[in-house]
Amino acid sequence: MKPPLRKMLFISLGAVLLLILPMAASLAGESYFISFFSRVLIYAIAAVSLDLLLGYAGMISLGHAAYVGIGAYVVGIFFYHSSAMEPVFSFPFVLQGSENALLVLPLAVVASAFAALVIGALCLRTRGMHFIMITLAFAQMIYYFFVSLEKYGGDDGLSLYSRSTLPGVDLGDDVQFYYFCLFLLFGFVFLAWKLVHSRFGLVIRGGSNNQRRLQALGISSYRYQLACFVIAGAGAGLAGGLLANHTEYVSPGLMHWTLSGELMVMVLLGGLGTLFGPVLGAAVFLLLEEILAMHTEHWMVYMGPFLVIVVIFAKRGLYGLITGEGNSNG
Repeated sequence: MKPPLRKMLFISLGAVLLLILPMAASLAGESYFISFFSRVLIYAIAAVSLDLLLGYAGMISLGHAAYVGIGAYVVGIFFYHSSAMEPVFSFPFVLQGSENALLVLPLAVVASAFAALVIGALCLRTRGMHFIMITLAFAQMIYYFFVSLEKYGGDDGLSLYSRSTLPGVDLGDDVQFYYFCLFLLFGFVFLAWKLVHSRFGLVIRGGSNNQRRLQALGISSYRYQLACFVIAGAGAGLAGGLLANHTEYVSPGLMHWTLSGELMVMVLLGGLGTLFGPVLGAAVFLLLEEILAMHTEHWMVYMGPFLVIVVIFAKRGLYGLITGEGNSNG
């Protein structure tokens, strides 16, 4: 079977499986899988957003978890102030707390995108190892900033007593929350796919290969890379807002560099520069973590060799191995 046909078959089969999973889990009496795969969908959004940087723009960011954490804290802080019936801030205008997903999730996206804009504007003035280390440094600065916020739990984090509200949808119901996450994942993957196959995507990929050539053509790669950085940060913020709702808990741990590393592993495991690969990578990584953690707390000891084998024998990741694709064009 030709790679394009295998690719379409795999994507279609995967979409169908995700759509029927809650019904299959309910019939099997394994409702836990609905909650578990909601987590998979959320991490998949974060992994796809990181793939825009790693796989297409050639930007190795070790601070991507910072935007996940910012998005989560926006939801948590607004929930906290809503419960306490006090404004989030009162100057220069009064902003009340809220549990409305139509407000807090877009705010989570905007806050993470703004943080990515500020950080990216500085980081993108560097290259190579300097870029990697500066993204890590900013993420750790944000991590310790939220650790210092005693009002919001400091190092212990902040508990939410329910999920956000959404007109017409009960996010407190695991099945409805699952389909809400699935809808957002489909939407974000579609948006990312349209971006990387547009002129914007061509410039981003061209900049990762040869920036001097783009400059010779009169194209400013900096602005395109910054836009890509902001979009990736916004996607991570969306994942963070959903993760806060899923676990009903936020903590500075969501911003730690280890989460950035896990997201990077998901991208590499699924397939760098494929968009659909990180979704597969998130599912495989979290499934292996769940299965291995039942037998040993040192589950990464077994995850490491598996990742090495995938990198050596499937250079395009599991997605490339399954679909037989010889290039990373999404």
